[in-house]
Parts: sequence; C-alpha cells; structure tokens
Amino acid sequence: MMETKYRIYLIYIVLAIITFAVYEPILHNSFVSFDDDSYIYDNPHITSGLNINNIVWAFTNIHSNNYHPLTSISHMLDCQLYKLHPGGHHLTNLVFHLANTALLFFVLSSMTKRIWASAFVAALFALHPMHVESVAWASERKDVLSAFFWLLTMLAYWHYVQNKSKRYYVLTLITFTLGLLSKPMLVTLPCVLLLLDYWPLQRLKNVKLKLLIAEKIPFFALSGILSIVTFLVQRQMGIVKDMMRYPFTWRLENAIASYVIYIEKMFWPFNLAIFYPHPKGTISPAHTVTAILILAVVTIFALQKIRSKPYLAIGWLWFMGTLVPVIGLFQVGMQSHADRYTYIPYIGLFIAITWLVCDVPAKINSRKLFYGVFAGLLLFSLGIKTYIQNMFWQNNYTLYSHAIDVVDKNWWAYGFLGVAMGKQGEYDVAEDMLKKSLEISPDNASMYYELAKISLYKGDWKLAIKMYEKLLPPLPDDVNDERNVNVSRFDYPMLRNMYINANINMAIALTNEGRYAESQRRYKEALWLVPDLQAAKDGLKRIEELMRKSSETKDANAN
Repeated sequence: MMETKYRIYLIYIVLAIITFAVYEPILHNSFVSFDDDSYIYDNPHITSGLNINNIVWAFTNIHSNNYHPLTSISHMLDCQLYKLHPGGHHLTNLVFHLANTALLFFVLSSMTKRIWASAFVAALFALHPMHVESVAWASERKDVLSAFFWLLTMLAYWHYVQNKSKRYYVLTLITFTLGLLSKPMLVTLPCVLLLLDYWPLQRLKNVKLKLLIAEKIPFFALSGILSIVTFLVQRQMGIVKDMMRYPFTWRLENAIASYVIYIEKMFWPFNLAIFYPHPKGTISPAHTVTAILILAVVTIFALQKIRSKPYLAIGWLWFMGTLVPVIGLFQVGMQSHADRYTYIPYIGLFIAITWLVCDVPAKINSRKLFYGVFAGLLLFSLGIKTYIQNMFWQNNYTLYSHAIDVVDKNWWAYGFLGVAMGKQGEYDVAEDMLKKSLEISPDNASMYYELAKISLYKGDWKLAIKMYEKLLPPLPDDVNDERNVNVSRFDYPMLRNMYINANINMAIALTNEGRYAESQRRYKEALWLVPDLQAAKDGLKRIEELMRKSSETKDANAN
C-alpha cells in the first residue's frame, strides 16, 4: 500500500517536470496581435488590475465578444501581479495546464482504479501538440481555466456518487457554474456526467436512468441559460455568421470533415496553425461521404462493444459530444476548425484508445516491455513536437509566418502578418502581405481597411482612396445629418466601428488630395453615427478653413 502511494506521488512529479520542460519556451514569448489586444493589453478594464469596479464590469459586460467574467477576472489578476509582462501571463496558463494534468490523473485513477492507464491519458493530455494553442496563447486562458473547473466538477461529482451527500451535489453545481462563467464550452458537461454514470461509475446497475437524468436537470438548465446568453451575445456582436454567408450545407459538410480532421491530427499532429480558413462549400461530395462512413463505422463499432468494452463508447461519445458547441453548425468566426477546440474533447479519445490497448493481454514480460518502450517513445515524440510548436508562438512574425507555411492559401495569416508588420513600421512588407491576402480572398472588407491604413501611413492618398472606395458604399451629394441607408450594412459593433474609422480616414485622404466637398461628406457621415465624435468635428473645421482659404485664393487670382 505504501509502495503504491509513493508510486503515485512519483507519477505526479514526473508529469509536472516533463510538462513544465516541454512548455517552458512560452515563458519567453510575447503577446500576439490576435485577441491578446482586446483580451489583455489594450483593455483598460484588464490592465488596471483587480478592483471592485472592474469585477462589476466583468459580470455586467461583454468581453471580446464573449461572456466569461471569471476569465476576465483572471486576466485582471495577472495584470495586478505581472503588469504587462507576457511571461507572467503565460506562466499562469501553464500553471493551470499543470493543475489540469494532475486533476485528470487523480479523477481518472480514482474513478477507474487504473493507475498506469490514467497516468498515460494524463501524459497524452499534457504533451499533445494540439493543446499548445490553449496553453501558449495568453487569450486562451478561458480554455485552461474552464477545463480546471470541468475536472473539479468531475471530482466533486465522484465524491457525491461515493458519499450520496447533498453537500457534494451542491459543490458539483458550484464548480460547474464557475466553469460556465469561464467559458460556455462546459454546456456539454451534464451529458458527460451521464456517460460517466454508465462507465466507469456503473450507476445504472443500481439507479434508474430517469432518476439519473432528473439529477442532472439543474445542470442542463444552467447549460441552456448560458447557451442562450452566448448565442445572443455573439450574434449581437456580429460574429455568428448568418445563413446567407455560410449556408447550412456548408456548415454541415465542414462539421463532418472537421471531426475526421481532429481524429487525424490526434494521430498525426503536424502542420498545426492558429487559423484554418473555412472551405466555403469546396469540400467534395466524395470527401464528405468518406468522412460520414468513417464516423458511422467507429460509432457502430463502439456501440456494439458497449457491454464488453464500455470505455470505447463512452470515450467516443465524449469526443463527439463535447465538440458539438464548436464544430461549426453555428458558425462563429471564419475558421473551419481550431486546435484549441480539442482541449477537452481529446480526453475522450485518449481514454478509449488507452483502455483498449491496456485491455490487450500482456502476461508475457517481453510484451509488457514492448508496451512500456512504445509508450515512452510516443510521449517523447509528442513532447518534442509540442516543444517546437510552442516556439512558433514566440511573436506575431513567427506565428503568422508559420501559418502561411503550413496552410495553403491562408488569407487570414497573410492579413494578420501584414497588420502586424504595419504596426512595426514595415509598410512595404505589410502592403505586400495584405495584397496577397486580398488576392486569395478578394471580398474581405477588413483587409481593404487595413491596406488603406497602410497607404495612409505611407502618404499614398490615391491608393488609400481607392481601397476605401472598395470598402465603403458611395454617398449622395446631399448628405446632411439624415440617416444614410447604406449604413445598414454595418449594424454590428465591429463593422460599425470599422465603418466610422474608414469614413474618417477616407476624409483625411480626400483632404490631402484637395477633394474638400467629398471629404466633408465623409466627416458628416461619421458624425451621423457618433454626433460627438471629436475627430470628425475637427476635420470639418479644417475642411471649412481650407475651403475658405481656397475661395479667397480664387477671388484674389480673379482680381
């Protein structure tokens, strides 16, 4: 008994040391421009640290198009401790990842009584390259934080099942709620608890299914509330893509393909990137049918073995079910899939495969030795790949350049690299990257906007005006303070802000080209949306002064 105890302690220590060593490079990485700005360094509610006003803001406002107050508070605490030193923020992510690894091992080994199988699953979770995005990206605090509460919920639930105590039931509800307030991804956890009731907890032997479902009603209710809130928030912010832009057939075929991609990348985690462009209906019918057959065959096989090998069905359904909120049926963003979405779902696949292998008889010592060597080599290979993948997150240039290298026609990565280079004053490189982005995706309004800004920085007024003309609707000659119907295209906050800034910037370019009347109309258009916009007011005053001087000059020349 004492020997087993020390063996478990050793497993914790080894998992912690190896995981820290593999993720150590992120402690030297910078923030990146994708989301880290709005989540952390450009958000005054975050950078000013932890105080009552900021905590109230976190619970009563939307943060970066999401409602996750605990995640926001964790970023505030980081700024309180580390200011804007990136290494500190990355360290917090790593600490949560270490804690999640230890919790996963503890929960699995407690529920199943299988120490080595649980340790291997925890090691796969800790070292798999697909989890780098969730840990190395400061903005993905919501992943590691919500997973922390997910695993605490499982732990509290296990104690509840063992002790039949209302106290542990309430504790389970509390940790689940905290997880939902970290990231809505936990909406599927009640379903996972039902899966755990079947295996490994085997509660169906003593409790009727309808009672187990009734037991989860408060959890399902909380999930429903958070799902509705999240959908309404993201729709209001304009990041839930409408059916016109992403027809349901596109979403469905991409969802089916993405499931298979996630399985493939679990076994072959190469060419990983921060962004994978949505195929937008270009997936062939043959590809879709093949993916459906693969998913159907695995599902049927797992369900057929549910009595003899229940972990197969439980692990597979865990994987399939927990991906539902992010599989793209409700399209959020412009990606087809994302590495970060596998942080929790992969646990199901890890359990299914590990238990399947461990259940193969290995009475012969040589076979046990083979299993041990193979497991060691596999984990070593994954660790090396994860270490290398962490280094791609060093800064904007390495991150976006890598995405361009490994994902064909990655218009998004070209665009973000261009914007990042522009902010560093490398305008020629920025212009080249943005033009490549538009060559691949010519209907991307944000890239025209960024290219126009680069042209402004370079003083190329003609190119800036040309870009803004592609981005902005034309205005009638008699624009006053009346509503311009063209602005209805920009109802969402992000597009609205871009529209306002584009009008202001275009007015500046038009002013420098001497096109004062057109510039005046653009300033008025911005003022219609924001009547107290000082930049527009100042611009109009300057235009009036320039027009007055121009008129005086003409009169003087005429005389």
